Amino acid sequence: MRRIVVKIGSSSLAGEAGGLNRDSFAYFAAEIASLHRQGVQTLLVSSGAIAAGYRAVGYETRPKLVHEKQAAAAVGQALLMQAYQEAFAPYGIAAAQILLTRPDFSQRQRALNAQRTIEELLRQGVVPIINENDTVAVDEIKFGENDSLSALVANLVKATGLYILTDIEGLFTADPRKDASAVRIDRVEVISDELYRIAGGAGSSVGTGGMRSKIEAARIAMGGGVPTFVGRSTEPGDLLAAVEGRGKGTYFAASLHSLPAKKQWIGFLSVPQGRVFVDPGAEAALLNGGRSLLPAGVTHVEGEFHPGDVVEVVGGGRTLGRGVSNYDAWQITAVAGLSSEEAARRVEVGRIEIIHRDEWVTTYVPKEAKGS
Repeated sequence: MRRIVVKIGSSSLAGEAGGLNRDSFAYFAAEIASLHRQGVQTLLVSSGAIAAGYRAVGYETRPKLVHEKQAAAAVGQALLMQAYQEAFAPYGIAAAQILLTRPDFSQRQRALNAQRTIEELLRQGVVPIINENDTVAVDEIKFGENDSLSALVANLVKATGLYILTDIEGLFTADPRKDASAVRIDRVEVISDELYRIAGGAGSSVGTGGMRSKIEAARIAMGGGVPTFVGRSTEPGDLLAAVEGRGKGTYFAASLHSLPAKKQWIGFLSVPQGRVFVDPGAEAALLNGGRSLLPAGVTHVEGEFHPGDVVEVVGGGRTLGRGVSNYDAWQITAVAGLSSEEAARRVEVGRIEIIHRDEWVTTYVPKEAKGS
């Protein structure tokens, strides 16, 4: 059975003067009901709580201060769920609300609890509607319009596809709203610096996520082996067409990027406790040589961390990736730049590698793009 995650942003749900566009809810409910009839299990990651609630709170425009956003979300979340429940009711489909924050993914037991709840809802034919808990998750309000959340959910439930719906028909070589010569990139095999440059800045005024955050979400999903679609769905049948590979947007492949569960956690779900800085030789060994990080390649560290903690590795002024440290921070400082033999004489550790290659995930992306 196919299982997909559909992410809908604020720009697709908000009315022109604030509040919610009920016609949009009716459209998306019909699209998802059509998929249900074909046996496709569908999870919905929905933005829109702040957009739904800020007028009701009394703000004339979308708020910018964190506590104002939280107040708007507290009111808007109820309005958002009411709109979804009313939209799905004609099809006999129940809608369930699930509010998540990043710790729900970074802590294994909480992630497992969320996964079990979602599995049961899907088994009962319910559509889980997932949103970040904006009223308590300060950092997540800045997280990128729930794009990364949708990718984390897709990996969590082992989805067969992630469909990020937006107001533009995918990724273009330039902004199609400003450049008539812009050409859509139909398929991306490898995410690169060039793609991030093409993506530019933020999108519409009602949301927080532009195309850059959608590319980042695709990268996270690809790391979990989940192919991703970023594009538009505005006409009847558009979502089904996207699921069948005929969508109005860009498809991101997953075959080259799948990571085992442990490395997914290291790369995308963990919270780094410090940073390790390396020289050019160690950088090349990590990025291109498939090697472990040894004391000789380290220059210095930042932060206080211990064996088993995840740390970021920095080289050449950029973050290269994340890995599980086998050392305390003070131990790395004591052996930085030394040979493995000398390091073993200086400190007592379980293994000489500061980060073993089996517990390393590269997050740095190359400059050249591969797309078509």
